[in-house]
Parts: sequence; C-alpha cells; structure tokens
Amino acid sequence: MAKKSWIARNEKRKRTVEKYADRRRALLEAGDYEGLQKLPRNASPTRVKNRCSLTGRARGYVGKFGVSRIMFRQLALQGKIPGVRKASW
Repeated sequence: MAKKSWIARNEKRKRTVEKYADRRRALLEAGDYEGLQKLPRNASPTRVKNRCSLTGRARGYVGKFGVSRIMFRQLALQGKIPGVRKASW
C-alpha cells in the first residue's frame, strides 16, 4: 500500500490538470510558450503518475484495467475480471 500522502498528492495533481486544461490548450494553439511557463508545474498532464486504484502502487500498473500487476493477478484468479483467465498450454 502506498503512503496516503503520495496518493493525495497525485489526486491534487489530477485536479490541477483538469482546472488548467482549457487554458493550456488555448496557449498551445496560440503558440504562447511563455504563457505556458507561467502556469503551475502540476498543470501539465505528464506530472500525473499512473497508480493502482485499489492500493495506490505506482509500479507494475496495468493501464487497461487500472490496477497493479499484483492486484490484477489476484482479481483474475478470483474471476472478478470478466474475460480474463489464467493461460495454460
């Protein structure tokens, strides 16, 4: 389980990205790069980290399902992810 502060910080970044999305888009279309630099750093979507929705783990994130590799394996073995089953050949 990730620290609560890391998860909270990432959620705050997501809110900041949403808040400045329209302004960022307008500045990019206008080519005003000095105006872009005046926006907060956390307004950039690349600052947001992909994290597991269940545990907050940052590494081993499976984007299609929104969980870490560990939680993905557990949920798949329990049959809680539709259409996913353990491979055997």
